[in-house]
Amino acid sequence: MRPGVRIGVDVGRVRVGVARCDRDGLLATPVETIQRASVEPVARLRAIAEELGAIEAVVGLPISLSGGDTPSTQDAREMAAQLAAVMPVRLVDERLSTVTASAGMRASGKSSRQQRATIDQAAAVVILQHALDSERASGRTPGELLTDGGVAAQREED
Repeated sequence: MRPGVRIGVDVGRVRVGVARCDRDGLLATPVETIQRASVEPVARLRAIAEELGAIEAVVGLPISLSGGDTPSTQDAREMAAQLAAVMPVRLVDERLSTVTASAGMRASGKSSRQQRATIDQAAAVVILQHALDSERASGRTPGELLTDGGVAAQREED
């Protein structure tokens, strides 16, 4: 497992959820929800990454259950590409991350209305934790590595 803080990012059309992990890459925790209408999300993500000394960002790529693109896929790719101009970014499959996060929040007693403010952070935690667990179990870095200029020739399956 590579040492270093990573940030997890759940890109939504209205909000962007952000999570982080500890330096040892053991546990993902929520950081904040960025409201896209009030803050430029890539600038805020860069600031968070700098504050935390993050070595990379793990951005969830919304893919349909059948494996195809969704209406949100291009939006996530565009934000990841902008972020890759300033730091390494890994695109990882985020199928069912919001469903998993919502189920966990419901199990802890939060209604759908109570979840709205933090569901994006919880989804970012799910995305990042899955990437960390996958890397720890397989010894391989997860997803597709983006660099300034596009996708590197690396894609590793879970």
